[in-house]
Amino acid sequence: MDTQDNETLFSVLLISLMKSVISREDNPARWQQLLQYQGELSDYLARMALDLVIFEDEGFAYLKNKEGEDEEGLPRLISRRPLSYPVSLLLALLRRKMAEHDAGSGEVRIILDRQEIVDMMAVYFPAGINEVQFVRKVEGYMKKVLDMGFLRFLGDEKQKVEIKRILKAFVDAQWLNELDLKLEEYASHSGVKDPAGDDSDDNDSEEEAE
Repeated sequence: MDTQDNETLFSVLLISLMKSVISREDNPARWQQLLQYQGELSDYLARMALDLVIFEDEGFAYLKNKEGEDEEGLPRLISRRPLSYPVSLLLALLRRKMAEHDAGSGEVRIILDRQEIVDMMAVYFPAGINEVQFVRKVEGYMKKVLDMGFLRFLGDEKQKVEIKRILKAFVDAQWLNELDLKLEEYASHSGVKDPAGDDSDDNDSEEEAE
């Protein structure tokens, strides 16, 4: 590979990281190129106050601002977004599912039925709600989590859902250790929550999972 090809590949990797997560499963060739160039990329990104984070065992990599750099007046690469109560709850439940799976299975991929996710969410909403509307609501929350890159629908019917392992980086170990307390808060919250309400109601209790 000549110098121009190397520069082109370096640019492709850099732009790919700026746009999204690089995943071994989604693009094995790009993943191998990333590992090959990780030293050069890290040095270059450090000048932009960015860290290249690679979870080699899990098979994904992403960029983040260096610790404390946002306090120095530098703009964040990715803006923090407040999460609605249901979306935050869904992320918490999926992260717990991942922890349980990793503790008891040698399989890397975590695949659930859509109905299993609906059932998990139903525990934290008042009984007696309109089932059709509730399922529709949960599907909307799943779509938001999919747009965030933490879920993937499988098959033509999309009745199977895979939890993407990048969720492990978003919901870190410290946050996971506080999960039981958070789930108690969610359960308490459900006592006053109208799950059939619109999205503006969902934002009554916003928080960041990061």
